[in-house]
Amino acid sequence: MTRQGSGLVLRIYMVVFFLNMFLPLAIMVAAGSYYHSPPSVTVWKGLTPRCFAELWQDRRVWLGLMNSILIAGAVIGLAGALPLGGSAVRRPADGGLYSALVSLLLTPGIILGISTAIFWNELGVAAGLFTAILAQTSFIASYAMLMFMARLQRQDMALEAAARDLGATPFQAFRRITLPFLRPKILTATIITFLQSFENYTTTIFPIGGQHPLVTEIGARMRFGLSPAINAPGILFVLATIAFALGWGALKERERRAADRL
Repeated sequence: MTRQGSGLVLRIYMVVFFLNMFLPLAIMVAAGSYYHSPPSVTVWKGLTPRCFAELWQDRRVWLGLMNSILIAGAVIGLAGALPLGGSAVRRPADGGLYSALVSLLLTPGIILGISTAIFWNELGVAAGLFTAILAQTSFIASYAMLMFMARLQRQDMALEAAARDLGATPFQAFRRITLPFLRPKILTATIITFLQSFENYTTTIFPIGGQHPLVTEIGARMRFGLSPAINAPGILFVLATIAFALGWGALKERERRAADRL
């Protein structure tokens, strides 16, 4: 194949790839801009904020959102504390630890959720937010651990050893040298952990019990016919993501300009 033909194939692939990514979001936004049950983009009845009005009055959706944020916040704390306080910080190349982490990532989420619910039920702990947090942390912490391990493999351990020789305690050496080195990866791990927790359905559906985060609430409603109002939180999430991306880009551009002035 010629170079021109390869370029054409690549452009076609990129168009199909981005359509596959963004066309469902565009359809969701279009379906949420007017009220029609079931949601449709082929029947146009004009713009209306009715979907957002119903969302505002839907207490179960707001309670589910609060539960999702609570679970995600707890998972972020546990997923960050376990790697930073564990042996991976001191021995980032430990093969046994790496194998254990990868095995958790390869385990289906539904198996982790069921096993967590059964285990804690045998100990007399009812399914709920607590068991959902533990089920999610069992594999989401692996993402954070692997990212920290990859970062630590690039660290010059002589710096921390030199700090110890100069009288720093292990905690002081970690706080002044290792922690700043890990800071960019901590931010990345926090974002990935939040997103993994917030959208996770298969691991959450069994250990959540009678509680309901947003993802299981939407899944439950789909069995009885999807309300057009369900599009409203999706639109808000898309807008929040765009705003965050624009803010992040503006911050990076500001930092780049400040570095150029120096």
